[in-house]
Amino acid sequence: MIGSILLVELVRRVLNRVGRKWAFPRHLVEHCTWAAFTVAAVVAFNVVFAPGMFGSSPDARAAAATVNRVLGLVTIGAVTWLIVQANYALTDVVLERLVRVEGERNRRARRMMTQIGLVRRIAAAVIIVIAIGAMLFSFPQVRALGAGILASAGIAGAIVGIAAQPTIGNALAGLQLAFSDALRLDDVVVVEDEWGRIEELTLTYVVVRLWDERRLVLPVSYFTQNPFENWTRHGSRVLAVVFLRVDWSVPVPKLREALYEFLQGNPLWDQKDWTLQVTDVLPNGLVELRALMSAADSPSSWDLKCDVREYLVNYVRDNYPESLPHFRVETPESRAQK
Repeated sequence: MIGSILLVELVRRVLNRVGRKWAFPRHLVEHCTWAAFTVAAVVAFNVVFAPGMFGSSPDARAAAATVNRVLGLVTIGAVTWLIVQANYALTDVVLERLVRVEGERNRRARRMMTQIGLVRRIAAAVIIVIAIGAMLFSFPQVRALGAGILASAGIAGAIVGIAAQPTIGNALAGLQLAFSDALRLDDVVVVEDEWGRIEELTLTYVVVRLWDERRLVLPVSYFTQNPFENWTRHGSRVLAVVFLRVDWSVPVPKLREALYEFLQGNPLWDQKDWTLQVTDVLPNGLVELRALMSAADSPSSWDLKCDVREYLVNYVRDNYPESLPHFRVETPESRAQK
């Protein structure tokens, strides 16, 4: 057993060195170290263990049989743990590459991340269920009841189906969302009048990170049964909008030229869409300007919007202070002067 543990430690150190250049060995070490130590120890003990070690008396044989059965259960559990962790290590290599994708390919990368995340959870659940079944059928009593269980499978299946209907519905809804491309990780959505981004999508629930860092947790079935806004459904590009309310005397063409010059020097602008328009005349005597510009994704859009708003405020204040918001009041004296 000590030799097997030392062998695993030697392999771990080799993978650590190889992992400096390649991602897969690094993720194997991160996920599989303790599972590999456990499997090595249990398998080594299984190899050296013999029922005759406890003696030939009936009590010793019974104790040896119990130990042998426990060893079988522990072996199944340890191997299952190692397989699940290896599955996560393998998929982490792909997910790590997809996280780095930006620009126009970001939408497809987020779709693949969502699907891989759900598929690996399903794979882990299936592996665990198979392992539990193997553990149960290692008992002769359970195998003897197999015929009776199969005979009553219809009734049991109906009962379990009714009891697990919400869980099964959520799992199917999660698969539907992931593979229909209706919702992806990092999508910008408006749900329950709250603006946020999809932070986590599992088989049972969805976590929406709101703009103020709160988390809105909803069942997956909510998104298949209720309407919601998805701002990045057909692409990761987002239009940033800034409203500015100023006096009528503001020179809009000059402001438009200044905005374009600022956008050309800002790396957050994707060099595609932009405009500055007078969108409304407000009842309080001000005019409303709307600056619209595009960004590659929602985080860039937010930062670009803040940059443009700050620039326009400073530009109007420094160059056209007379165009700052003024509220006019007409008095009898001013009316008489007219």
